Amino acid sequence: MPAIPLVDLKKQYQPLKDEILGRIGEVLDGMHLFLGEHVQALEREFADVCGAQYGIGVSEGTTALWLALRACGIGPGDEVITVSHTFIATIEAIALTGARPVFVDIDPVTYTMDISQVEACITSRTRAIVPVHLYGQPADMDPLIDLAHDYGLRIIEDACQAHGAAYRGRPVGSLGDAAAFSFYYSKNLGAYGEGGMVTTNDENIARQVRMLRDHGSNRRYHHEIIGVNGRLDEIQAAILRVKLPYLKAWNEARRNHAAFYNQLLADTPVTTPVAAPYVRHVYHLYVIRAPWRDELQAYLRQHDIATGIHYPIPCHLQRACRDFGYRQGELPVTERIAGEILSLPMFADLTPGDIRAVADAVRDFYRQRVTAVSDRSATEDEGRTTDSLRLSSSVAHHF
Repeated sequence: MPAIPLVDLKKQYQPLKDEILGRIGEVLDGMHLFLGEHVQALEREFADVCGAQYGIGVSEGTTALWLALRACGIGPGDEVITVSHTFIATIEAIALTGARPVFVDIDPVTYTMDISQVEACITSRTRAIVPVHLYGQPADMDPLIDLAHDYGLRIIEDACQAHGAAYRGRPVGSLGDAAAFSFYYSKNLGAYGEGGMVTTNDENIARQVRMLRDHGSNRRYHHEIIGVNGRLDEIQAAILRVKLPYLKAWNEARRNHAAFYNQLLADTPVTTPVAAPYVRHVYHLYVIRAPWRDELQAYLRQHDIATGIHYPIPCHLQRACRDFGYRQGELPVTERIAGEILSLPMFADLTPGDIRAVADAVRDFYRQRVTAVSDRSATEDEGRTTDSLRLSSSVAHHF
């Protein structure tokens, strides 16, 4: 493992180890392995965090979004407006209902849905909007809620990266008709395996999701609709119940880490994340935009610092999405940002020393890069100006 990993699960686990193992032991002693007391308790506890009436534990985040869409009546022939700058699971969930995803571009500052583009994409087939609360930052929801009201559309929040985030003082997970969360192990609230949750204030949606996750049944061997095996594992629910009380403190630590990163990187050429004034950002990821992104990533790797790219290929350009008919150039902001973004280490147990080491390495890279380009430019003909030299000129003023 790198000296500074992108995520360090061991640091989080060690102080909770005894309690987690005790809870796992309780489950195994009782051998009620699915839809037991821990799943039911977690559903209530997590729904409370989200300000929602109902929580329905499911197998993972993709299934959570898929079942939420199905419970909202989305199916073949429908269109669902969403973004391309997201993990492919957002698109898979829409496509698996039989609906067609319709992409809008993203805001160049927040990287969430560009709300100004949504209304122009609404057609007679549009049935829902899926805003993605990306990297821990909620999308701008009120204008979407107004549009949905005007056009009779459903809103299903993709909140898989936004546990504990808030929009204008309201928790995500209670803003639309339903919301989907992932408990993938690297999330702000992560299981030790897979898990997910649908939250909603709509009793009928909750009832539909509960049936759909359990083979379409409310009572064993009585099946009202065609469903799937999408149940949350009792052991994972027990683990998540141990971790849930720490979520608020962990999110606050992430916010403090982001502020420190922002301070240390302020005099470098990178663009640091911007939290919209109307949100509580919980920094599932800390994502910068960086000149010479790939070279910077390689330099950090050489210095034992892990990074990630979330996400290098926009969904509308993925081979799996070719039948949706999108071509390169149709979502220019999404496409440009995909070539510039870099995720730096972010987890609650990062130390100030870790953050300083990462920032120092970023600064050293750009100092070396500017020096190298300046030396090269001195040997070139006066009339030749390359893209690298233009960029080096804009970068050099930081040092």
